Amino acid sequence: MNLAAFEAFVKVMETGSISLAADQLFITQPAVTKRIHSLEDYFGVKLFESAGRGVQATHAAHSLLPKVKNWLNELGDIHHTLSHEQGQVQGKLKIGTSHHIGLHHLPHHLRNYVQHFPQVTLDVHFVDSEQAHEQVLAGDLELAFLTLPPQGDARLKYVTLWNDPLVFVAAPFHPLAQKKNLKLEDLIAYPSLLPAAQTYTSQITLAEFEKQGLKPKITMSNNPLESIRMLVSIGLGWSVLPQTLLNQDLQQLDISFEMNRQLGMVWHPGRTQSKAVLELIEMMK
Repeated sequence: MNLAAFEAFVKVMETGSISLAADQLFITQPAVTKRIHSLEDYFGVKLFESAGRGVQATHAAHSLLPKVKNWLNELGDIHHTLSHEQGQVQGKLKIGTSHHIGLHHLPHHLRNYVQHFPQVTLDVHFVDSEQAHEQVLAGDLELAFLTLPPQGDARLKYVTLWNDPLVFVAAPFHPLAQKKNLKLEDLIAYPSLLPAAQTYTSQITLAEFEKQGLKPKITMSNNPLESIRMLVSIGLGWSVLPQTLLNQDLQQLDISFEMNRQLGMVWHPGRTQSKAVLELIEMMK
């Protein structure tokens, strides 16, 4: 039984798809299927059943998943410990980043990192900040770059890297764009387009309205900020976006109200850190 079979199993469980698992592992679908079959033969159980065009995990698969993930994490810790003792900066470094940070803040830093440490294979996962936070806590990611949560987890280490001003925006032809000296209560008469309620950006925004006993009229929720920017630009409502996303299709509303979110990195200090992740943390500081 080899490690690749267990990694394939975890990927199929995470994606619910043989084809998506193959894409993320950079192998063919038959190769994934072969690895799953080898696990089924080894344990003598059925792990997946056909369900339409996809697969359905069995009860045995759900029982096996946490044990496999814990084992893989422990194996990773062993590898990190040995490489750390030998002073090596090499191996796979699995990090997560929100789309916004990955597109607008990280490229220059990661480019420098891979040039300094060519023996490191950088495995970058684009996920929502909230999902990245949970994956660091679970040990699925070594390091994540995300919008820092309003309330942190005492088990994790947070470092602020960027202050990200948030601005109220609308399409240039939107009624609010024509008005001056707006207040929060002026906005609630019009539809808004905000990220999903569980996102940190939305929590920051809604908290400010709640302080004044106000509640925005939310007509649509969408997580990717670039998608919200497009919907706002065609006049479907106002929103709150990072100032870095302003373009000619948007107009910043004339409202004397400041909001900021903090962007940074988070890792689990209770887990053994590889030399690769320690070097990236130090470089980012």
